[in-house]
Amino acid sequence: MDIDEIKVAVVRIEGTNCEEETVKAFKECGVFAECVHLKQFYSDMIRDNEQRSFNDYNCIVFPGGFSAGDYIRAGAIFSARLKSVLKKDLEDFIKNGYPVLGICNGFQVLVELGALPGFDEDKPISDKPMMALTINNSSKFECRPCFLKHENKGKCIFTWKLGKKEVVMFPVAHAEGKVTFPMEKEQEYVETLRSNDQIVFRYVDRDGNYSGYPWNPNGSIYNIAGICNVLGNVMGMMPHPERAFWYPYTQGRVIFESVIEYMKRL
Repeated sequence: MDIDEIKVAVVRIEGTNCEEETVKAFKECGVFAECVHLKQFYSDMIRDNEQRSFNDYNCIVFPGGFSAGDYIRAGAIFSARLKSVLKKDLEDFIKNGYPVLGICNGFQVLVELGALPGFDEDKPISDKPMMALTINNSSKFECRPCFLKHENKGKCIFTWKLGKKEVVMFPVAHAEGKVTFPMEKEQEYVETLRSNDQIVFRYVDRDGNYSGYPWNPNGSIYNIAGICNVLGNVMGMMPHPERAFWYPYTQGRVIFESVIEYMKRL
């Protein structure tokens, strides 16, 4: 696929933010990107020239923010609306190898939706959530640059251009970012993520060592900051690469360049 054929949709609803920064990052990398309201994919009250389909795009992004005010749980309402009307469309999109990215609140949406951890390649969206992103151990909103070690060996299409064990610095800004699995399955799920090469980023200190608070800002198990599904084309991460795209933190560009490189090969 030529770069001028690539189209990216950054999906928003009330309460999302950073969608414009995410669109701008993709455009800066030379591809078409636009903000699309969720209703444009299904509502019959949308004008014809504003109606959209997942088939119109090669990449779907769920941005950060506080969708629907994070009522009930972070990302729960956004994911429920997605699941009720667009589950089949999104499943087909993922099965066809197209990339889906969730950043911060978008990660929460993908978890609530059942698209992550995504252990089953034949059923990319599970019937119910298999993990949760819960309240930070500090019980505070954590907003600061964080160091992340790239753990993936090549499966995740969003980090193709990052070296193994390379450390980057992206900012976090969340109150509910603690990666949590069912207590009786914690070690099983961590080991499955490891053996499937689904762990993408882990929180580290400035020297690259796995450390607790404040380096791990939320208390995530195994210092997990980002994971992908078993196919490698769905990724969720709490840190914000779009906020690290321009000076002085420019390392976020690699996420966008990596997925564009993947789409050029489709």
